[in-house]
Amino acid sequence: MTFGVPQQPSQQPSDGRPPRRGGRARKLVPLGVAAWAVLEIWLLVLVADAAGGLTVLALLVGGVIAGSYVIKRAGRRAWKRLTVSLQPGGAVSEPTPGSGGNGLTMLGGLLIILPGLLSDAAGLLCLFPPTRALLRKGLERRLGRPAAPGTLGDAFQQARMSRPDGKVVQGEVIRDDQPPAPRQDGPQLPR
Repeated sequence: MTFGVPQQPSQQPSDGRPPRRGGRARKLVPLGVAAWAVLEIWLLVLVADAAGGLTVLALLVGGVIAGSYVIKRAGRRAWKRLTVSLQPGGAVSEPTPGSGGNGLTMLGGLLIILPGLLSDAAGLLCLFPPTRALLRKGLERRLGRPAAPGTLGDAFQQARMSRPDGKVVQGEVIRDDQPPAPRQDGPQLPR
């Protein structure tokens, strides 16, 4: 018995079962991550048996160094594009078809940093220009579809919306659920 806490009706469907949460992804994603980790460890053990432990250590350290360099370079390129676009009259040209954006380059660097041979191969696919172009087209096609309302894809689509003429409208967000803060135009004198 609880005092002061209203009892809420049960959120169960009419057939008596508890509501489903997450679906298949909630079960399959952890299983996939575990399978990926086991496969990575198995491949590293195979390479260690064939070439030796120092070779595996050199591969892992080299992957961290190479991945860090790739991420640093892509970050500098993104920062340079941002500073040019923020300068008055500074228009950034669209990336050339071979160069692409920095998102897949940074993802490739991150995958190379992760220990393992499969993640290195996936990272190299993100860095190699022909496969990067294929990945970008596939992602654009996948994200270009209308998403179900309330999903992450829907939020991404809403964030990408812009005016057709390309103008940016300056403004501020006014929340109706909060009382307006008192304005302070100058020094306030005690009354």
